[in-house]
Amino acid sequence: MKSLIIAEVYMSNTTLRKDFLWGNSVSSMQTEGAYNEGGKGPSVYDLIEPGEHRSDWKVATDDYHRYAEDFDLMKDLGMNCYRFQISWSRVQPDGEGEFNEEGIQFYSDFIDGLIERGIEPMICLYHFDMPLALAQKYHGFMDRHVVDAFVRYGQEMIDRFGDKVKYWLTFNEQNLYSTPTAPTYAGALDTPGTLENILTITHHVMLAHARVAKYLHEQTSNEIGGMLAYTEIYPATSKPEDNFYTEQINQFYNYNLLDAFTGRGYVPAFLNIIAQNNFDIIKPGDLAIVQDQYNDFMPFSYYRSTTLSAEKVQDLADLLTNADDYFQDNPNLKTTEWNWQIDPLGFRNIIVKIWNRYRKPIFPIENGIGVIEEWNGKDEIQDDYRIKYHRDHLQALKDAVAIDGVDVIGYLGWGLIDILSSQGDMRKRYGVVYVNRTNHDLRDLKRMPKKSYHWLQKVIASNGEIL
Repeated sequence: MKSLIIAEVYMSNTTLRKDFLWGNSVSSMQTEGAYNEGGKGPSVYDLIEPGEHRSDWKVATDDYHRYAEDFDLMKDLGMNCYRFQISWSRVQPDGEGEFNEEGIQFYSDFIDGLIERGIEPMICLYHFDMPLALAQKYHGFMDRHVVDAFVRYGQEMIDRFGDKVKYWLTFNEQNLYSTPTAPTYAGALDTPGTLENILTITHHVMLAHARVAKYLHEQTSNEIGGMLAYTEIYPATSKPEDNFYTEQINQFYNYNLLDAFTGRGYVPAFLNIIAQNNFDIIKPGDLAIVQDQYNDFMPFSYYRSTTLSAEKVQDLADLLTNADDYFQDNPNLKTTEWNWQIDPLGFRNIIVKIWNRYRKPIFPIENGIGVIEEWNGKDEIQDDYRIKYHRDHLQALKDAVAIDGVDVIGYLGWGLIDILSSQGDMRKRYGVVYVNRTNHDLRDLKRMPKKSYHWLQKVIASNGEIL
């Protein structure tokens, strides 16, 4: 960051629930490493070559071997919840054959380690790392065979861990499968982001979620949520066209799945665009499957907001296949080094909108700021900018509770122990704990608390009263 803003500690009268969940979210490929250990099969991430600002995924932060150390740091922070991801190819190497007992035992021990420290585990079943065999054989979620394979995998994990784990997610940031980059997330190798492919993947992933969610409710008393990557989108100007297409993109990126997650089914426009283009996507019985399930809570990630200009938008199909071309920076907001715009009020607005529309408990499970940081080997990193980011977003959350009357379950930061970014870039650090490695030098992988660690410790100890 170009400048540091010193955070003042202050008190607030806002009261969060006594059982509020404070914690951390990660994915397996960004943390575990051990890419060829314990019977793990390859995933699509093993095809990615390192680059100037991109590591490979072979070691990550070596959590496979070091998770106990990281759990101890979480306990010391006072965290009582951890959202992690099961690597599909670690427990089922080819995604459709026999299950790998060594991989399943790893996660059983992993979960036990959390519970022993008083940390509530939350399982995410899929975070973009499709087993390579399914990607090569079927093009991932382009094929209904992979829907069936995912359901079998999800049901097996529920059978194995349902007695230990209360909170479940199917897909990380499921609305990303409704964007032009959907094939990348869906393991659909070399598949273009055409309108038909986007809509196909959107529906197939929703079918997989619905079937697993229904199974969990039938077999357990646990809770599950379909998750969005929620970016608040504003009209770039007061022109009616900007507002109209902003609502259109919100409808397809957010409300289509939120409605489906809560048993309402898809928004009519989603079904209409499929029918009008004569796409053979919806099969008999599909819509009943989509409606025959529900979210227990509403999880989402939030990092930023943006604006949309409709000046060059041709029609809805153009918007859905080229959306990134129409997003513009908001001149009223500050940005990070990665040009992600910082907008705590947008965070509050999303919390309130979801609550008012669906009246189900809200759970932000990813939030944070990625910053380029370097450790000199001895002095604590003075990350006042991270303190300010989380303080402002937590205050927005508390305002949503105290002023807007929202029921919020908890707040999970993203990668609060430094991990590889989603692009494999170790320079982009979100953590309150520094991990001593670079993109191409593993160093000693030492964990070192930053200034924000001690601040967050006090926040959690006070249940959010002291920010």
